[in-house]
Amino acid sequence: MSKAVDLRELLDEELQTKLLEAKEELFRLRFALASAQGTDTAKLGVLRKEIARIETVLSERRIIARGGK
Repeated sequence: MSKAVDLRELLDEELQTKLLEAKEELFRLRFALASAQGTDTAKLGVLRKEIARIETVLSERRIIARGGK
């Protein structure tokens, strides 16, 4: 799990890659849980928070690029 501080050190391309990987993993986990093949329900929350952290950092960068605070 990455903290926001660690994520801020990454380039935009790296963040986009991590975001895509996390979303794909979340999809696979949801699919496994729905088909009764998975049991790791706690990882759902972890992945959702990771995705939110990455999206927050990307959003902050977009705001700064537009001249915001």
